[in-house]
Amino acid sequence: MRKTFPLHAEGKNPDRILDAVKHEIRKYIKRERRRDLPQGADYWDFDCRFGRTQETAEVVHLSALTERINEVAAEGGPQFYVEILARPAQRKARPAGAGPEDGDDGDVGDEA
Repeated sequence: MRKTFPLHAEGKNPDRILDAVKHEIRKYIKRERRRDLPQGADYWDFDCRFGRTQETAEVVHLSALTERINEVAAEGGPQFYVEILARPAQRKARPAGAGPEDGDDGDVGDEA
């Protein structure tokens, strides 16, 4: 999906336009995740770019997309550009001996 979304339209509430845009983006992501995965892939990953225009778009993480959209809407921007491209990906195994995500080894009470 490569699209410039306008945030203002004659006779439409800006909040409803914003909700419709977010709905369209979520619907696209759900549709892409339902596609069959190619051999050797575990999940669909998404490469995202966001900006006020296509020329100023920068790489962002999928989870930060909604925050960026809200920022532009709060500032009263007239439009924004979103690019979301699905690609198959494979999960990487954690190295042996790696603990939880915070890097802690799981031992409790060893603080001295």
